[in-house]
Amino acid sequence: MTSRTRRRPVLSLLFISLACAVFLVADPNDVIRPKRPQGARELQAALFVLRFQQLAELLCVAIAFVALVSYLRSNPGRGSRITAVAGTVMVLLCAAFSRVNIFEVMFHPAGAPSFQPVRETRLDGAEKVLAVGTGVTARAYPVRSVSYHHIVNDVAGGVPIAVTY
Repeated sequence: MTSRTRRRPVLSLLFISLACAVFLVADPNDVIRPKRPQGARELQAALFVLRFQQLAELLCVAIAFVALVSYLRSNPGRGSRITAVAGTVMVLLCAAFSRVNIFEVMFHPAGAPSFQPVRETRLDGAEKVLAVGTGVTARAYPVRSVSYHHIVNDVAGGVPIAVTY
């Protein structure tokens, strides 16, 4: 078997590893992203992927490294070497991203909320709010603000509360 004929399957293995690594990161994040309708089967499949995501990403990294070493030993041209190394680096990046929940980074609890009297608000009359009442204290949290952060930690009437949407 010549080095040229040995290169093609090894390079294919590297790029299959890359495709799997990208899928393992992109699919669950696409399905679970906020405000996106999702079917029960689709969500179940995404949660299954998440369960085994890190192990599968490590397997992709191992396969990519073995394929890269084998490919580089076949003495390919400079451009091909750069492409193979770049593909392996992308597999590594996907493995790193699989350890980060992007929505936890994007949607963090809101800081201390500030309030104003109802007559001074700039809310549209049809705007939805989440209302909380404790004793004599009443608070309203606009859904458009809470839906971005997903959680507001507050104290209303001396009672710690977590408002979520």
